[in-house]
Amino acid sequence: MKQLNNDYRTYQELVEEILECKKCRLWSGRKNAVPGEGPLNAKIMLIGEAPGRMEDLEGRPFVGAAGKLLTKLLSDIGLSREEVYITNLIKCRPPQNRDPLPDEIEACSPYLDRQIRLLMPKIIVTLGRHSTKYILSKCGMRVSSIGQVRGKVFLMKLNNSLIKVIPTYHPAVALYNPKMKIFLEEDFRRIIKKEIDNLSKSKAVTIEDFF
Repeated sequence: MKQLNNDYRTYQELVEEILECKKCRLWSGRKNAVPGEGPLNAKIMLIGEAPGRMEDLEGRPFVGAAGKLLTKLLSDIGLSREEVYITNLIKCRPPQNRDPLPDEIEACSPYLDRQIRLLMPKIIVTLGRHSTKYILSKCGMRVSSIGQVRGKVFLMKLNNSLIKVIPTYHPAVALYNPKMKIFLEEDFRRIIKKEIDNLSKSKAVTIEDFF
């Protein structure tokens, strides 16, 4: 219980930092920063790219049309939003939903790093090009397109443990491209569900298990 209380306090301190952050230009145009939401003991973390208009208004991740699709994708494999932790690589909305710039990612990504270290999820699902490139760079990979890595499983070392990383398309893309929606549904149903089901069957994995 003491550890849980400490983790909660650490998390709340992190949230406050994000809400007050002025480390890049994006703070000046935001209505709300969007730290993320979900249980601190979540085994699954989903990482998008940046908040959109509705997320900026409400201060919550994935609450617009893309969020509704994400909720359905989770429901289709037997999960609710309340069981997973959802966040973004960038915590403030870029103007007109443009792509985040390299210096914005550099300024904001340490918050995501701290979230991952605090939660230590078993599985990270990256939604979209920017979060995929960032997380897979920590696996020693350079990604030129999400098409080359989507639906595959990669391993990221952290604190003597291995986190499975599963890249897929961002739900926003699927809203305008039926082909991408098919790929996204397939990734959730065939790859992500399989890895989640395996969590209950396997013991915790550490680096030593591979040597």
